[in-house]
Amino acid sequence: MKQLLTRGRLAVLIVTAILLIDQIIKVWVKTHMSRGESIRIADWFYIHFTENPGMAFGMEVFDKLFLTSFRIIAAVAITWYIWKLCKKAIQEVPVGYIVCLSCILAGAVGNIIDCVCYGAIFSESTYHEVARFVSPGEGYAPWFYGKVVDMFYFPLIETNWPSWMPFVGGEHFIFFSPIFNFADAAISCGIVALLLFYNRFLNMESQADKAKDTETDNSQKAI
Repeated sequence: MKQLLTRGRLAVLIVTAILLIDQIIKVWVKTHMSRGESIRIADWFYIHFTENPGMAFGMEVFDKLFLTSFRIIAAVAITWYIWKLCKKAIQEVPVGYIVCLSCILAGAVGNIIDCVCYGAIFSESTYHEVARFVSPGEGYAPWFYGKVVDMFYFPLIETNWPSWMPFVGGEHFIFFSPIFNFADAAISCGIVALLLFYNRFLNMESQADKAKDTETDNSQKAI
């Protein structure tokens, strides 16, 4: 019970901290910058306000309501999975694994808040006007149809392709052009850390699940 509370509190602390940082940044950008406005921090780092109607890093593939619903279902599933892991013995589940999952969960919930709420509580951000808070339901979009606020832009290398190169010769080139937010970064860092440090554990979990399924099938056949 003690380890459940300790690891559960750690997960809650991580999720809460990331959510607070993410939402503070987004609300500040939304209420202080017009869409498309940039603040230069360094040659390779800008705060550039844009809004993303689709998935992480500006991709737009699915219907907005479907995407928001999918995010909510995924967040609930991850929450249940973390709770399940917290109840296991500390020798069975590395704390770092729970930390990674908590980062992914916090990032997902951070973007869910934008999708569900921002359209209803903010006025429209334009290239000439800064958004402001409005009465719930009087914003630029219905509930569940808000846009995700993105702002981190890292044009690490900005140059032109050599003129002699086929197809792209002379064209402008920017290395790492996606614009993202703190929630996206939390999701990406959590996934990368899982793959780098807990790939073996993920494989063990998968094998354990297969073994349980096999035992269940054999038991049912025996009956």
